Amino acid sequence: MVVTVSDTRIVENDTSGQLMQELLNAHGYKVVRYTIVKDEYDGIRQLLREAVSSREIEAVLLTGGTGIAPRDTTYEAVRSLLNKELPGFGEIFRYLSYTEDIGPAAILSRAIAGTIGNMAVFSMPGSQGAVKLAMEKIILPELRHVMREIYKK
Repeated sequence: MVVTVSDTRIVENDTSGQLMQELLNAHGYKVVRYTIVKDEYDGIRQLLREAVSSREIEAVLLTGGTGIAPRDTTYEAVRSLLNKELPGFGEIFRYLSYTEDIGPAAILSRAIAGTIGNMAVFSMPGSQGAVKLAMEKIILPELRHVMREIYKK
């Protein structure tokens, strides 16, 4: 599932959500649901609860709402539901952002990942550059491994 968190994006101008879907499809993943949700704590939490109760969604990838502006609530909403956090995702994302892309502004990113039940969750900033970096350097190389670990008996 691909989720864009934004108060302003619509399907026609959601370049980050579109890029995420394209990259997933190109790597053999099936996107079973795509949606845009307002940057509202309760709405994001409700969407994640619905996704985890769905048997066809194994991973949710969110883009947007990870900054420090007053309206940015994605980090808090995702973190509040995680059973297990993957702190390395945010750490590596910020490191790569710092060294390859935006320099010290990387400290403003609150990218986060983890599990909710048997579902992987990755939340990244809303820019196309951030999505490309997170997807190509971290998520796509490791998503199958993450899923194998989640479903280990």
